[in-house]
Amino acid sequence: MERVPVLKIGDILLVSIQVDMADQTALQLQEDLAERIVATGCHGVIIDITALDIVDSFIGRMLSSIASISKVLDAETVVVGMRPAVAITLVELGLSLNGIRTALNVERGIELIAAARGEDDDLDIDLTDAEPASA
Repeated sequence: MERVPVLKIGDILLVSIQVDMADQTALQLQEDLAERIVATGCHGVIIDITALDIVDSFIGRMLSSIASISKVLDAETVVVGMRPAVAITLVELGLSLNGIRTALNVERGIELIAAARGEDDDLDIDLTDAEPASA
């Protein structure tokens, strides 16, 4: 089973989904992300779904679950990079993605997390300092 990497960038965990999201992979991501939020104390989660061509109802519900779990653990979640076809499919499936904020790209996602945390100035995050978020 493939695992989705979770990178720690400043006070944010970045999840870039580059693999087909089989049900077991999605469940593992949910567990891994919850553990890493607690281990790192991060207050933001960005899930980049740019590489996903299609999202089914299970994956849509998993994204909502991840956002809910993150919120309980004091982390805001933003999904970025949603393709138009994915957005249309989610609407057609009747999935509202409760608790999930969306942005067009990672930069805008970082701004949304900063605004949600009540930070006055933008987070200055140098992507060259990215490191795996290991426990």
